[in-house]
Amino acid sequence: MFLVLRYRWVSLAGAIARLRQLMTWPIPPLSFPLPPHHFPSHFRLRRAPMIASTDLLWALVGLVLTIGGTFLEAFVMNPPWAWAQSGLQAHSLGVSYQIGAVLLIACVGGKNAAAMAQIAYLMLGLLWLNIFSQGGGLSYIYRPGFGYLLGFVPAAWVCGVLAFRMRPRLESLAFSCLAGLLTVHGIGLAYLAIAHSFKWLQAPVQPLWSLVQAYSINPIPGQLTIVCAVTVISFIMRHLMFY
Repeated sequence: MFLVLRYRWVSLAGAIARLRQLMTWPIPPLSFPLPPHHFPSHFRLRRAPMIASTDLLWALVGLVLTIGGTFLEAFVMNPPWAWAQSGLQAHSLGVSYQIGAVLLIACVGGKNAAAMAQIAYLMLGLLWLNIFSQGGGLSYIYRPGFGYLLGFVPAAWVCGVLAFRMRPRLESLAFSCLAGLLTVHGIGLAYLAIAHSFKWLQAPVQPLWSLVQAYSINPIPGQLTIVCAVTVISFIMRHLMFY
């Protein structure tokens, strides 16, 4: 009888000691809100992407530059070695600075700011202001060049994505601008072909090849010159602003 009681007492004492050990075991503190790994993947909430204030500022700058560049014809100066004979002379490139403004904001402000600037530019031109090269209003969708304006939005986004994918270098920024320029002409040519096929362009309607020459082939040399200028300017600005 004494042995049985002693065995039960020892078992009870051991259980109490074990309970005390568990009660004094260090418990890691919980942080609130709990980190995502505490919840199953299908219960995790995804944070919606926020538009930074700098994106809005760059979008406003891009909108102003695009509107101003639409009515500003691009010129280049004659080479320095010809200044002694003919002096300073300006030669027109046959294009405006409009596409330069689109690509510059994409290379400096990023994809979001550049895309927002071009969306605002299209909305203002279609609904209120005559800020396109040939006017504005909803009837502008029947003009052959409207597809190129539509291409500004994806072109700005593509150029902005590529420009910030790696460190700013002349070759990477030039490639970004060329990708944006090709996007503009790709969408513009597709819109031109569809509009010409379904005959919704404003009369008088020129042959399709004449429109392709006027809106894509002839402006390319001047636009490539602007791409070179945008590449150098954005390279300098990115290094001055340390990003």
